[in-house]
Amino acid sequence: MSLSKLAIALINRYQRKGGSKHYFNLECNFTPTCSEYTKQAIDHYGLFTGTWLGLKRIIRCSEPDCASISHDPLHKEK
Repeated sequence: MSLSKLAIALINRYQRKGGSKHYFNLECNFTPTCSEYTKQAIDHYGLFTGTWLGLKRIIRCSEPDCASISHDPLHKEK
């Protein structure tokens, strides 16, 4: 199993267990969620670039009482 597939499997497990709501009692401020975004980024760009993009996204998702959820897909629609 490649490291990318392992990372995606771990993200899938995190999501099945309830994600940020379960582990941190927080709702993600984005759609798709930060974990889904990271999973898509790893699948598309590979482990290192995908993880870096995911971490940058998680850092932006720091407002615990956000009034609305922002749509922020990995690839912007044209």
